[in-house]
Amino acid sequence: MSTVNSQRPSITVSTLDVERLESLMAQAPRAALPYVEALETELARASVVDPEQMPADIATMNSVVRYRDLATQQAHRVTLVYPQHLASTENGLSVLAPVGSALLGLRVGQSIHWQVPGGRLIELELLGIDYQPEAAGDYHR
Repeated sequence: MSTVNSQRPSITVSTLDVERLESLMAQAPRAALPYVEALETELARASVVDPEQMPADIATMNSVVRYRDLATQQAHRVTLVYPQHLASTENGLSVLAPVGSALLGLRVGQSIHWQVPGGRLIELELLGIDYQPEAAGDYHR
């Protein structure tokens, strides 16, 4: 599963999220490999900052975000979580899911094209962030 790299928006990820995601990817089951590769590609191009330096309008891990699927114009509100927290999080979205990987690191107002399983291309726009741990001073969530 390749991702489309043309006109990818810049993304920003915290050092804490990168550390945790690298550990998660190293332990991911083989079946998750295409999702892990897509996330690795995104992390490789990300600007990495300390959690205390994270702008408040960036989607980080454990953020509650609002986004729109531009094909359907449907808006969604989700919490971007690690897979192990999916069951315990209302409206949780795993960072290993295609939409989760696409949203990580986006700034409010940015949109991204993302390839999902089966080769279909989706386009998402980050509409807003209702909660971001870094902006709330919750650096070790």
